[in-house]
Amino acid sequence: MPPVAPVKRTGRTVALIVVLVVLLVLCPCLGLAGWAVWRVAGADNDVRTPATSAPVVPPVLPSDVPSSAVPSSAAPTPDSEFATGDCLVNDGTEDAAELRKVPCGPNTYQVLLRIPATTDSARCDALPPPISATYVHDNAVDLLDYVLCLRKR
Repeated sequence: MPPVAPVKRTGRTVALIVVLVVLLVLCPCLGLAGWAVWRVAGADNDVRTPATSAPVVPPVLPSDVPSSAVPSSAAPTPDSEFATGDCLVNDGTEDAAELRKVPCGPNTYQVLLRIPATTDSARCDALPPPISATYVHDNAVDLLDYVLCLRKR
């Protein structure tokens, strides 16, 4: 009798490959979706209450700095250059602040802390009492948001 040819099992191999490809594509997608749901649910639960019961009054930044205190060559500074230790004045209004870096002096605000990637001004409450104002920069890209904790000089 002639020997019997072995049976080829290509169907089982193809099925195994298809299952592995589906798992390798599906698992990261499910993991990413789960992470996104967790992130959104965590953002709703991250509401912080103020440490004190005092009413929160938005500070008024000074806009009436004497012209002798500001050099005539001082031009508005891009927001990204505000850093701890800088002194600022507001050339705009309370609702539409236009901050400008100036030499430190009377009627200026000194940046005590710059907190990147947030719009939560309550984070300045953890600093010692000399905080007299906060400035929130809210960009369409959350990574470019920041809060300035300020002290009036």
